[in-house]
Amino acid sequence: MTRRELILGSPLLFSTARTETKSALPFRLVEVTAQAGIDFEHNSGAFGGKYLPETLGSGCAFLDYDNDGWQDIILINGMDWPGHKRRRTTLRLYHNNRNGTFTDVTRRAGLDVELYGMGVAVGDFDNDGFPDLFISCVGQSRLFHNTGKGGFVDVTERSGLGGHNAFSTSALWFDYDRDGHLDLFVCNYVKWSPEQDVFCSLDGKQKSYCTPEAYRGATSWLFRNRGDGTFEDVTAKSGIFDSSSKSLGVAMLDHDRDGWIDLFAANDTQPNKLYQNMHDGTFQDVALKAGVAFSEDGKARAGMGVDVADYDNSGIPGLVVTNFDNEMLGFYRGTKGGIYIDQAPRSNIGRLSQRSLGFGCFFFDADLDGLLDLLVVNGHIDETVRNLRTDTSYDQPPHLFLNRAKDGFHDVAAEAGADFARPKVGRGAAFGDFDNDGDLDVLITTNHGPAHLYRNDQLAGNRSIRVRLIGTKSNRDAIGAVVRLYSGGQSISRMVKSGSSYLSQSELPLTFGMGKRDAAERLEIHWPSGRTEEFKNLRAGRRYECVEGKGISEAKA
Repeated sequence: MTRRELILGSPLLFSTARTETKSALPFRLVEVTAQAGIDFEHNSGAFGGKYLPETLGSGCAFLDYDNDGWQDIILINGMDWPGHKRRRTTLRLYHNNRNGTFTDVTRRAGLDVELYGMGVAVGDFDNDGFPDLFISCVGQSRLFHNTGKGGFVDVTERSGLGGHNAFSTSALWFDYDRDGHLDLFVCNYVKWSPEQDVFCSLDGKQKSYCTPEAYRGATSWLFRNRGDGTFEDVTAKSGIFDSSSKSLGVAMLDHDRDGWIDLFAANDTQPNKLYQNMHDGTFQDVALKAGVAFSEDGKARAGMGVDVADYDNSGIPGLVVTNFDNEMLGFYRGTKGGIYIDQAPRSNIGRLSQRSLGFGCFFFDADLDGLLDLLVVNGHIDETVRNLRTDTSYDQPPHLFLNRAKDGFHDVAAEAGADFARPKVGRGAAFGDFDNDGDLDVLITTNHGPAHLYRNDQLAGNRSIRVRLIGTKSNRDAIGAVVRLYSGGQSISRMVKSGSSYLSQSELPLTFGMGKRDAAERLEIHWPSGRTEEFKNLRAGRRYECVEGKGISEAKA
């Protein structure tokens, strides 16, 4: 089935009814955008020309840019196209005031820069203790170095990342060669520019947004951190180069559990990639062998957002990939043999996501019961779809699949809050505990619309243990570290990771839901450097900070 057929609809219709068992949720997601002081409107630059990038942005992230122990927010923006200037728009950086509100510090931080931004990746690439920003763009992407004094400096040219112009989308930081320095992976979508724009139409008359099939693919990029503030383009010699790719999402994982970070890239109408780290600076694509390149029926789907996590507490990471409507989510359970089994076609997740067009997604423990739940934001690519199909809308409600262990995943979005469940043209999504109360709040961006901040209010008294890792021999952010917590006969594992979702990044500290339990017997940390540490008797309701090789302490902030 082509993307055109998916947009116009297929003869087979699926019910959109959400027949879930009614139950009182132990939490609520309450919209606090306005009262928090978040005032943002995404500018896609749309002027009627139906340029392809207009429909795909934009992303967001939680980050602690000033290292004060409180999560700040960054929202990525587009701009008007040359020749169609109406207003000046920039990304926005919001500083956490520690009282439930934020202050716009964009200009003060040196980020009042106009660019056609798509996504963001947060990571301390020079190990100075302050997170830096990579902003993926249409055209030249930008690298902003955090000065540690409340501001950022554009070091794109100085770092060696200049001269790489593309239609870049998601990105992530990871230490693929385990030298203690964060390397950078950048997804690129298709070969597009205003001069190369193709006329596409659904009705043969009016211009519409083209499908990716109208354009040639573009390879993703891998940049190796030399450790001196500069990067080397190792795309070709690493085995990553593939000009047929049309990548929108990327997530890091240890696919073969060998301590070396692998990558999963979600491709639109092309096979997905699972890049296995070969320990010698090269990668091998094993997606076909692992069962994640295509759908169950052997088709390349419209891979957009992606996340990886140990959602069933088996110690083996599973995968979620968002796709176009009529394609359903890819929801893969990992196995010890390295094969992934798509559970969506035989589950609530498949049935309920069939009519949605998904973008941002992430696993998180919404109710702090120790099981990872799944959030997916949805929205179509063209507002005219409502004129062509009666069964599909442009703005769509999100999915919030609550993990009920052996009873499976159930969509409780409608119960989580009326504002949260309201249909949106969703794109980016991230989680972070912005109010430091121990649960995970949610940030969602919309295309050519506002951002939404949802505060998570726990109603049943469930608590968590939060852990922030600081690497010494490992990269300072400890990206790639795997932490396992043992409590009450239960074992929970989490990875510190950059990237995931779609164009977005969630906070770096880890959250372990404890339910009603008071303490964890032990915490086991597997650092990217290969070092393993163990700590005992951690209490619920506390936040901890662990410095590699120097012990663990309760966080002060």
